Amino acid sequence: MGPPGYLRLTLKLFGNQDIAGLRPQFPGNIEGTAHVASEATGVSGLAGRYATALFDLADQQQALDTVAGDLIKLRQMIEESPELARLVRSPVLSRDVQARAMATLTEKAELGTTVRNFVGVVARNRRLFALTGIIAGFLGLLAARRGEVTAEVTAAQALTKGQLTAINEQLNRAIGSKVAVDVRVDPAIIGGLVVKVGSRMVDGSLRTKLTRLQLAMRGI
Repeated sequence: MGPPGYLRLTLKLFGNQDIAGLRPQFPGNIEGTAHVASEATGVSGLAGRYATALFDLADQQQALDTVAGDLIKLRQMIEESPELARLVRSPVLSRDVQARAMATLTEKAELGTTVRNFVGVVARNRRLFALTGIIAGFLGLLAARRGEVTAEVTAAQALTKGQLTAINEQLNRAIGSKVAVDVRVDPAIIGGLVVKVGSRMVDGSLRTKLTRLQLAMRGI
């Protein structure tokens, strides 16, 4: 069952879904307690503070890889479901509704307890709009721990294992250091890839090529 199905189930359960099982494992003043650590690692801002708090907890639990996998799965769900994307970004829904919805979604997706509890805290703090930024911050911190350079690769559709391997090898040769590839799916680019490493970006998307063609045609 895909994310839209999760959302339909969530809407049916709004009236009786109990979120008492979501017990925060994070301090109530998470936005202040993680500030110093986030600044030290270069992941700043609201999303950086939440990412650092989660990273520290996962590190203590020796569960960095497990949490990273759950976060990548959650981000993919958000990217593939317009309904879920609207849910996390909605300024209209109450924190209770958002928390109950996310509790159901993360449970049905079989995400680990750490990520489920964390998402519950984010929802109750009215910070779901920053969730994808928090995920990116966590993955950035993990890459830094491993001594890797993070390359954000945006594709129009999910990449195969072979494609990921080929991209990783090419980036390793081009950059000259170990690269962690962070793949995102955005059908809006139509085709091709957009690769961003730090402040450098190579836009090879079909959307950009078509835009350039349209601009060139105007001069004919």
